[in-house]
Amino acid sequence: MPASPRKRSPKAPSIPLDEAVARAGDVYAKEQRHSAPTDVIAKDLGYTSANSGAALSAIASLRGYGLLERTESGKMAVSADVQSFQYAPDEALRNELLKKWLRSPPVFASLLDKYVDNLPSDATIRYDLIEKGFAPRTAELVLKVFRKSVEFANYYEEIENSCISASVGELAEEEDNGIVPTASVSSPTTTSVPTDASLDVDRIPVRLDAKRRAWLEIPTPFYEADKERLKAQIDLLLTDDGESDSLLR
Repeated sequence: MPASPRKRSPKAPSIPLDEAVARAGDVYAKEQRHSAPTDVIAKDLGYTSANSGAALSAIASLRGYGLLERTESGKMAVSADVQSFQYAPDEALRNELLKKWLRSPPVFASLLDKYVDNLPSDATIRYDLIEKGFAPRTAELVLKVFRKSVEFANYYEEIENSCISASVGELAEEEDNGIVPTASVSSPTTTSVPTDASLDVDRIPVRLDAKRRAWLEIPTPFYEADKERLKAQIDLLLTDDGESDSLLR
């Protein structure tokens, strides 16, 4: 009985995003945005030719992230985004491009869409990859590449910072208009506790309406367990508000 054909794993980058961006930068330094034959691209990446498995794997990874693209002539060139990254006037644009490249591989985008706030354990991600069709050994490699790429792009940190930045911008606008803070968040079941001056605490404004806002005092470090407790406390506040509204109706 003939052996069944070996099942191929789905496509995924074999190198993390930080290494891929650096290698794309090497190609850009030599070729700019001009198209070049695959062999030339391979040599720009440090290989003797494009015939080796390592060279083909690296080129495929760069294409998977969207750093390299095939031109109409059948050759390859770095993407316009690589040039934008090289000359970006600020970190905000670079961070935006990193997140875009991180989400370019479909398997990475799928995982990031599933885990919106943060990543679970390695065991959970490994299981997800195997469920997507990766062989266990390949899943382990993809897991390491994925996690390192997420960390390099500061993917979840950028999401949190974007929310905080929006609140800070509103605060500055309100202060310019002479609006004075009139509200604060406290537990519905405990009394307010003065902030310990010895602690490293960030005070984050949360806009409630045109003239009112609350303040969140976030200590440093701020752990995952702290986030869950804060979410639970806010849920409790919302529950109490909902019950009060129903009694007034």
